[in-house]
Amino acid sequence: MICSTLAAPLACVLTAMALFPVLKASEDLPKSPGAYVVTATLASPFANQAAAADERYVYAIDNGLIAKYDRTTGKELARSAGKAYHLNSGFLWTGKLYCAHSNYPKQPHQSDIRVLDPETMKLEIFHTFDNPPGSLTWAVQRDKHWWCHFAHYGKDNGNSVLVQYADGWKEISRWTYPKDLVADWGTYSLSGGIWQGDDLLATGHDKKVIYKLKLPKNGNVISVSEVIPSPFPGQGIAFDAKSGGLIGIDRAKRQVLFAKYQMN
Repeated sequence: MICSTLAAPLACVLTAMALFPVLKASEDLPKSPGAYVVTATLASPFANQAAAADERYVYAIDNGLIAKYDRTTGKELARSAGKAYHLNSGFLWTGKLYCAHSNYPKQPHQSDIRVLDPETMKLEIFHTFDNPPGSLTWAVQRDKHWWCHFAHYGKDNGNSVLVQYADGWKEISRWTYPKDLVADWGTYSLSGGIWQGDDLLATGHDKKVIYKLKLPKNGNVISVSEVIPSPFPGQGIAFDAKSGGLIGIDRAKRQVLFAKYQMN
């Protein structure tokens, strides 16, 4: 079952303090006056890449499959049918779950978006990118456009880009990330991203922070508004319409986490 840390903290044996190690984000990045704190959890052996949720169900995303859970009881109901190699973040849109997918760590890069029908649990290819500029880690819809992050790793992680696509998958804009943010990723890149108004909330690979980003009015380098402490050790995040907060995972604990923003 989903365990609420607000309603039954002793039963959950999880508190916000237990989920926050010492934050080691770059001192050059602006800090937030608040933090995301856990409100509920759900155990899943498939909480390895990301999670998403609608009013009734929770979806835990692993490399090769997606598991569907009853939101009230926490019972596993079904698993996806369809091949996948490396699924990443999931985005619920028009009743279906769209997941970034790549051949990472293989080269050359191959990236596509897979779509899951929650009713049939059939997983299939939605769109394949020709000559993608990296490994796709998240893809979200906004203003009838797709916004996609393509990651690079190691010494080349500064080549990671955010690309905006219009109808027909025509690229209309591309942005890079500032050096101090790239440095904060270590050898990794961004793993998750969602729009919150005009702000882009993004997660890295393993740090318990959320980067609040903004598109520039001029130029093509994204700016960092603030770094927010978070219970998610990186990986994919999504907006939870039912709670109004976020949903993500703790990969090490194999848990789906629900969280809300609170001022310090």
